Amino acid sequence: MFRKMRRFKQQISDEECIEVLKNAPRGVLSMIGDDDYPYGIPIDHWYCEEDGRLYFHGAKEGHKIDSLMKNDKVSFVVMDEGFRKEGEWALNIKSVIIFGRMKFVNDPEKAKEIGINLCRKFSDDEEYIQREITQALPRAQFLELIPEHMTGKLVNES
Repeated sequence: MFRKMRRFKQQISDEECIEVLKNAPRGVLSMIGDDDYPYGIPIDHWYCEEDGRLYFHGAKEGHKIDSLMKNDKVSFVVMDEGFRKEGEWALNIKSVIIFGRMKFVNDPEKAKEIGINLCRKFSDDEEYIQREITQALPRAQFLELIPEHMTGKLVNES
């Protein structure tokens, strides 16, 4: 069903893909939007190693929610910050693309777990995290991306 990578020599392992997913602060979530136009948004995420799924949060209404209600198929792309080999100008970047199905998280305990882990990805300030859980959690819709296919590659910009 999914295409093989055309530039297979640049393909990175699933373990390397997971490291990029765990460490990248955000990516681009793409879905089918209004009038079947592609709709991609920058969004932060949390990769859960226990279940291999990605989690997101946002408003309970809007273009993203409307799009997902019509079609749960999405893709999500992340990139690392890259690195330069000594003496070279070109940046080497690892990128990962995941294709899968997005589900709405309606379980309050799961939503709280996701909220806490999303906060901890960006801050270790427990007071801030507790304030966010108390004030923002009730207003947020949490989403679960169930991967069906994942590939990653290392690209040299030269």
